[in-house]
Amino acid sequence: MKLEVEVISKEIIKPPSPTPHELCHYQLSSLDQPTLPVYNHLVLFYSTKIDVQIDYIKNILDHLKLSVSKAPTYFYPLAGRIKDYLFVDCNDEGIPFKEAQVKSRLFDFLQSPIPKELNKLIPFSLDDAADFPMGIQFNTFDCGGIGVGLCISHKIGDALSYFTFLNTWAAIARGDQKNIVLPDFISAKLFPPRIISLPEPEVDTNKKNIATKRFVFSASKIEEIRAKYTDSGSLENQKKCPSRIEALSALIWSRFVAATKKISGPDSFYTIIHTVNLRTRFEPPLPDQSFGNIYRAAITIPSREKDCDNLVSQMRDSLRKIDKEYVRKLQVGEDLFDSIKEGDESFNKVEKVPFIFTSLCRFPLYEADFGWGKPIWVSSASLSAKNVVVFMDTASGDGIEAWINLTEEDMAAFGSDEELLAASKSC
Repeated sequence: MKLEVEVISKEIIKPPSPTPHELCHYQLSSLDQPTLPVYNHLVLFYSTKIDVQIDYIKNILDHLKLSVSKAPTYFYPLAGRIKDYLFVDCNDEGIPFKEAQVKSRLFDFLQSPIPKELNKLIPFSLDDAADFPMGIQFNTFDCGGIGVGLCISHKIGDALSYFTFLNTWAAIARGDQKNIVLPDFISAKLFPPRIISLPEPEVDTNKKNIATKRFVFSASKIEEIRAKYTDSGSLENQKKCPSRIEALSALIWSRFVAATKKISGPDSFYTIIHTVNLRTRFEPPLPDQSFGNIYRAAITIPSREKDCDNLVSQMRDSLRKIDKEYVRKLQVGEDLFDSIKEGDESFNKVEKVPFIFTSLCRFPLYEADFGWGKPIWVSSASLSAKNVVVFMDTASGDGIEAWINLTEEDMAAFGSDEELLAASKSC
């Protein structure tokens, strides 16, 4: 259903004490700097008592604002301002905070949420992360339901950094000192900034004609898809079952190509891109609270053979290349995308069709308890980039939501694919 949202107040929440002088210049790393200026974002929905009093919501709001002011004590760059995409001026100018009223009941909205409507519940346009590192929108539904929209600039942190902040902020709000996780701002030390930045795979951020749909895969359907893509040709005839994300990536990409090949043309150059957390690739591994864009892209160039049945193994080979040696080369500044261009002469001669997968599955999506319980649903929103898929756990924890962003033309063909629809529920 469509939402009518009225922003009723805007303010800037500043930290209670100034950032120490020696911390006022937060340098972005060689991986932060080329990252697109977009926002990592979520909307977290919470149910409250039916027909709660206005004073109850006001108390929640005041308490939340107080916890926001305390959070920069640990996450000082988030209250500063991004400068020239190169560093953060930790000047304590504060965090934008909006309060909004949603003129519908939360339960009614959750029956049929529309991805583009969810953008009304977040504080910024998602592809305008040039200045503010962070922003919050507190949304109150009729009858007292709550939606907390949180944006953190991708220029300063990846998904794991986002959750480090989110769940520490929630711990501050509920007074849970033992679960306050201190971030480790070591990104620029690990990947020193350079004059010439390492190029990132291009993402088309053309705002026009992008359609977003949410496809929900149940646990039983996921197991069927995994069985379908199980590699029966491995050594010693031992079948290797793909992970949930590998199997869903193979299904979604193959149905996308099947549905859109007439649109894209027979000579299009397809690539499959998976984002990979580098923290586990270090020796020894980095802790989860290491803050920054400590991730990289594994790029698969699928075989051009018709009806190729080893797509999962190809993706797995690409992921396997993101290892300790890869990280070492990355730290000294080697251009690790050159090998792709050199390895295929057609790279620069045809239309490139990248397809990007990122997964938030197994992340602590449903752990943010600000003192009034854990969220009943956590959502993404509609992106302005095409050919991007975001995987998220369902609220029950056993299924997966795939938030898929395509051009309207591609979505019309993809969204009516019979094999895809048989395996999922389209929302």
